Amino acid sequence: MLALIPQEPGAGMNSSSLLLLVGVFLALFFAAVLGFFFLRYGKLWFQAFMSDADVQLLNLIRMHFTKVNPNVIVQAKVMAAQAGLNISRRDGISTHRLEAHYLAGGNVMNVIHAIIAAHRAQIPLEFDQAAAIDLAGRDVLDAVQTSVYPKVIDCPDPKRSGKTTLSAITKNGVELRVRTRVTVRTNLEQLIGGATEDTVIARVGEAIISSIGSADTHFKVLENPDMITRVVLSRGLDAQTAFEIVSIDIADIDVGENIGARLQSDQAEADTRVARAQAERRRAEAIAAEQQMKARVSENRSRLVLAEAEVPRAMAEAFQAGRIGEVANGVATEGSA
Repeated sequence: MLALIPQEPGAGMNSSSLLLLVGVFLALFFAAVLGFFFLRYGKLWFQAFMSDADVQLLNLIRMHFTKVNPNVIVQAKVMAAQAGLNISRRDGISTHRLEAHYLAGGNVMNVIHAIIAAHRAQIPLEFDQAAAIDLAGRDVLDAVQTSVYPKVIDCPDPKRSGKTTLSAITKNGVELRVRTRVTVRTNLEQLIGGATEDTVIARVGEAIISSIGSADTHFKVLENPDMITRVVLSRGLDAQTAFEIVSIDIADIDVGENIGARLQSDQAEADTRVARAQAERRRAEAIAAEQQMKARVSENRSRLVLAEAEVPRAMAEAFQAGRIGEVANGVATEGSA
C-alpha cells in the first residue's frame, strides 16, 4: 500500500537542496572563522613568512586556544631566524618548544636574547640549557653577559654585610684592614645548582683572613700584598659555584691597631689585679691571725687572773688548816740545823 502512495513532486530535490544549504552554511562558517583569525593574526603570519621564521597560521590559531601570546612567540622566532640560529622543527628552536617554555612560566624573550648573545660571543649555549636556567629562577641573559664581560665583586660587600674592610691579625699581633675586588665570570655549566655570589665573597674573605693570619709580621704583607692573592687563588674557591674567579686584587690595605700589644697590656693589668687580690688576701689572713693571737693572749690573761685569785683562797685554807705554821716551823728547824 505504501508503494501505491504517490510521492510529491520535488521531494528529492528538496533534500538535496537542504544538504547543499547545510554545506554552504558550514563552508561560510569555516570561511568566516578563518577570515576572523586571518584578520587577527594575518599580520603576524606575514611577518613570520617574510622573515623565514617558520610559523604557520595553524600555529597561531592553536596559540589562541592555548592562551599563548603569539606576539611573543613570533617575535622570538623572527629574532632567532634573523640571528642565524637553528630554528628547525626537529632539533632547533621550534615553535612548539617556545610555546612549551612560555606555558611553563619562562621568559621566552630573555632566553632568546641570551642565546643570541652567546652565539655572537661564540659561547656554546643550547635552548634546553638556557630554558632550564631561566626556569630555575636565574637571569640567563645576565649570566651570558657576565660570561662575556666579567663582573667585579667587592669583598666585603658593604650592601650585604655593612662592612667596608676585612680585619685580619698577623702573628706579631698587628691588625690589617683589607679591601679586595674579585673579578668573576659566569660558569654556565654550573649555573644550575651552583653557589651564588654570597658564597664566593665568604670564601674569599675567609681565605684572605687565613693568609694574613699565617704571616709572621705585618711588614711582609705590606711589602708583598700579592702573596695573599696567590695563596687565595691556589685554593680553588670557585668550586661548586656558579662563577669562575678570574682574579683577586687588593684594592686597599691599612694598618689598624696593635692587638697583640693591647692584649699583652690587658694581660699584665689582669695579672696585677690578681697579684693585688692575692696580697690583699694574705694581708687579711695576717690580720685575722693577729686578732686570733690577741684573743688567745686575752684568754691566757684571764686564766692568769683566775689563777692569781685562787692563791689567797688557798692560803686562807692553809692557815685555817694549820699547814702554814707547820711548814714555817719545819723551815726554821732546818735553818737552825
